[in-house]
Amino acid sequence: MSISPRSARTSRSIGVAFASAALVLGVAGNAMACSIKDFSAVAECDGDKGVIRVTDVDPLGVKAEVTVYLENNGADLRMVGSRTIVDSTAKGVTVTFDEEWEPNAEYRIHVEAEDYVDEDLPILVAPADACTVEAITPPAAAKAPNDEKTDKGKDTDKGTGKEAGEDEGEPSRTKTSPTPSASEGTVPAGSNGDNAPSPEGDSNLAETGGDSNTGTIAGAAAALVALGAGAVYYSMRRRGASTR
Repeated sequence: MSISPRSARTSRSIGVAFASAALVLGVAGNAMACSIKDFSAVAECDGDKGVIRVTDVDPLGVKAEVTVYLENNGADLRMVGSRTIVDSTAKGVTVTFDEEWEPNAEYRIHVEAEDYVDEDLPILVAPADACTVEAITPPAAAKAPNDEKTDKGKDTDKGTGKEAGEDEGEPSRTKTSPTPSASEGTVPAGSNGDNAPSPEGDSNLAETGGDSNTGTIAGAAAALVALGAGAVYYSMRRRGASTR
């Protein structure tokens, strides 16, 4: 049975359409499949600690194993760690590796995602500046009452000449106490506190107001008085004799 030219053209058209659809589906499938381009990595700071974060934006949610290595001159120095990413989304799923990286350190990141990916990301280079935390000045501690008193004493010392740290109420070590006056009722040294005369021969200016020569002077005065009285008596007798 022969096929008419019209039927042949129709069959070719249908075949081309199916082929085109298959090609489009194939390209779309390849575009949606998991690939190394779905992964990215960065070294950054989390406070004062260094971390490495790897993000997967595969919309199919293919399970992937991520392993990080520290590099040294193109060779693996040590393995930092390994993490598994499950059920990734187009918005991205991130895994974090704690790593105290040094400035400009290099890391190799290997990704395995079932039958889709088994290769490395481009070498990751850490930032040139290490992670630091700004210093926080603690609030000034409240001074205790004794501290305030000490500080006040130090300020006063500048004008009074007291030793540093001496309290205001404490007298100076070199300062002498004032001597009480006689009007305050202080008993002179050597007195027994009453008005009894001192033993004979003792000198006490507080009682007599004299010194050890007082007896001699008194005797001389008595002799002069007696001599004067005798002279008066003798003069009166001569005058009486002359009048007779």
